[in-house]
Amino acid sequence: MSGLVMPAGHGRKLITKAQEITFKVTGADGSVTSCFEVMVPPGFDVGAHIHHHSQEFFYVLEGELELLAFEPTERTEDSWHDWESADGTRAVRAGRGSCMFVPPNTPHAFRNRSDEPAVMLFQSHPAPDHEHYFDEIAEIFSAGHEVDPAAVEKMRERYDVHQITPLRYEPPSAS
Repeated sequence: MSGLVMPAGHGRKLITKAQEITFKVTGADGSVTSCFEVMVPPGFDVGAHIHHHSQEFFYVLEGELELLAFEPTERTEDSWHDWESADGTRAVRAGRGSCMFVPPNTPHAFRNRSDEPAVMLFQSHPAPDHEHYFDEIAEIFSAGHEVDPAAVEKMRERYDVHQITPLRYEPPSAS
């Protein structure tokens, strides 16, 4: 049995309007955990969501992200930005070296509020659920036609992504 060495800058890249995802370690490599390097552009908000079966780990490599991983006292459907837990926990602005672990059934979200791209290492268990999800969502958004929200919702359900607040991408306007 052999391991896998993935040099910097290598891996299969998926580039969408909103993100650049580099597949680093996948189920096809024999791993039970998928590992991705993700560039999060300014203005990107993944929206709060849960996974009933998956667990995730995020590690900020560059830049700054706002991170959330808790059950709020009240879930709102429009935005997670003001959520607070029963013990007063709120979203955290997290810079380089910060991490977030998300067990199954935990609402979580991230967004880039800064003017600079952020880069994170993202791990998801079990493989290959998020690998297939990223491939399919990239295909949907790059098709060049109107995106059917019902089709996206069905796809998310297949991959254990249960959206609570909307995914948003509002790049800063160029001045």
